[in-house]
Amino acid sequence: MNTELVIQELLRKVDSLTARLSAIENEKNALFEENRILKEQVAEYDSLTTRLTKVENDNNRLVVENKSLKSRVSELESQINQNSNNSSKPPSSDGYKKKPAIPRRQGGRPGGQKGHKGHTLHQVEHPDETIYCDPDTCSCGHVFNEDELSLSETRQVFDLPKPRLEVKEYQIYKATCPCCGAFHKGTAPQGVKAPVQYGAGAKAFAVMLNTHIKVPFKKIELLYKDLFGYPINASTIYSATRHYYKALEKSEEQIKAKVADSLVVHADETGMRVDGSLHWLHTATTERYTYLFVHKNRGKKALCSDKSVLERLGNWLVHDCWGSYFKFDNVGHSICGAHLVRELESLVENQRSEWADMMQDLLLTLNDQAHHERVRQRSKIIKKYQEICSLGIEQEPPPVKTPGKRGRWKRTKGRNLVERLIREEDAVLAFAFNKEVPFTNNLAERDIRPAKVKMKVSNCFRTFSGAEIYARIEGFMSTARKHERNVYSELCDTFNGHNFLTE
Repeated sequence: MNTELVIQELLRKVDSLTARLSAIENEKNALFEENRILKEQVAEYDSLTTRLTKVENDNNRLVVENKSLKSRVSELESQINQNSNNSSKPPSSDGYKKKPAIPRRQGGRPGGQKGHKGHTLHQVEHPDETIYCDPDTCSCGHVFNEDELSLSETRQVFDLPKPRLEVKEYQIYKATCPCCGAFHKGTAPQGVKAPVQYGAGAKAFAVMLNTHIKVPFKKIELLYKDLFGYPINASTIYSATRHYYKALEKSEEQIKAKVADSLVVHADETGMRVDGSLHWLHTATTERYTYLFVHKNRGKKALCSDKSVLERLGNWLVHDCWGSYFKFDNVGHSICGAHLVRELESLVENQRSEWADMMQDLLLTLNDQAHHERVRQRSKIIKKYQEICSLGIEQEPPPVKTPGKRGRWKRTKGRNLVERLIREEDAVLAFAFNKEVPFTNNLAERDIRPAKVKMKVSNCFRTFSGAEIYARIEGFMSTARKHERNVYSELCDTFNGHNFLTE
C-alpha cells in the first residue's frame, strides 16, 4: 500500500472521528441543557410539594377548626334556645309563655276532666253568726212585724275572723302545811318557763311561715305585729326552729326507715349556699315520705355517707341519670323520662334530629300506653328502641380528638345522649315493663324545689346557717302533707313532745 493511500485513509478516519466528536459534544450539550431543565423542574416540584404539604396541613387544621367552631356555634345556639321544655332550666325562666314539662298529646279537652271532683264552697247547716235582712217599710207606711215575714233565701259569706292571740295565765300558788310547816308551791305545765312567752301554737305558726311558706324573719315580725299587735323577734323564731330540729330527730329516723323499706324511691339533689360555700341538698322521697339532708359533696361521698339512705334500699331507685347513683348495685335503676324528653326536644328544635324525634315519640307513646299492652309488646318495643339508637349512632358525628388535649374525645350532645341511651337501656325502659315504676322523677324534684324558693326569698341559710334545720323540718312537713294531715297541728304536737308518725 502506497503512502498516499495510507494518508487518505488516515485523513478519512480523522474526519470521521472529528464528526463523531462533534456529535458527542452536541449530545453532551443537549444532555447538559436537559439536565439543567430537569433540575429546575425538580426544584420547582420540590417547592410545589412543600407548598402542597403546607396547604394540606393548613386545610386539615382549618377543617378541625371549622368543626370546632360549628360545634361551638351549635352549643351557643342551643343555649340561647334553651327553656324548661328542652333543658333543665326552671319554668320560671320561660317568661309568660309556659309549656308543660312533658308535651301533651292532641285530642284532649281543656279544663276539668271527666270524673274530676271539683272543690267549691257549700253552705253549712250551723253558721257562726246569723244576720237578719228584713224588708224596708212599705211605700204605704206599713212596718212589717215578725209574723208577716217568711224566709226567701240564705246567703253565706266565708271570711276570716279578726286574728288575736289567746292569752293563758297560769297562776302558781304556794302554801305552808299547817301541820308540819313544810313549804309547797304549784308547778306550771312543761314548757311554761317565763313570766311572759309565746305558746306552742304561736311558735309553730312562725316556724311554718319561715320554713314552709318561705317568709323571712323580718316579714314574720311585721306580720305578727299587724295581725296580733305583738311582734315576734328573729331570735324567738330561730330558737323555736332549733327546738323543732331536735324534737324531730326521732321522726326523721322513722322517715328514713320508711323510705328505705319502700318499693320505689325517688332521688335528686340541688346546690345551695351554706355559710357562703356551695353545699348540696339531697332528697330520697316516696309517695308518703320525704327525707332531706345537706352535704358539702354532691356525688358518692354524700350518697354513701351516714346521712344517706340509698345504701339501705333494695328495690327501685328513680333519678336523673347522675352517674353517682349508678354506683349502687343493690337497687334497680330507672331514669327520669321527663329529663330525656327535654334533651331529645333540644336536639329536635336545634338540629332537626330525626332519631331524637323518633325516640321522643317512642317514649311518650309508651308513657300513654297501658301497662299490660307494653308488656305484651316487650320484644317489639326493645327492637324499636335499639333501631332508633342505631340510627342515632349513624346520624350523630363520631368523637373527635381535640389537638393538644388529653382524655376523652370530644362528643356532641346528641352523641353523648345516644351513647347513654344505649348504655342505660334497661334503666330508660324500666317504667315501660314495671308497673310500680313511674315515668318521671317529678316527685323528688317537687320536694327539693322549695329550697330554691327559700334561698331567693329569705336567704335563711346565710342568716343562721340553718340548712340542715331547714332540711329536717321541710322533710317532716312534706311527709305530713303526704299523710294528708294538718302541718300546723303536727308542728304543735311536735313542740309538745308528741310523735306525729304514730300509725
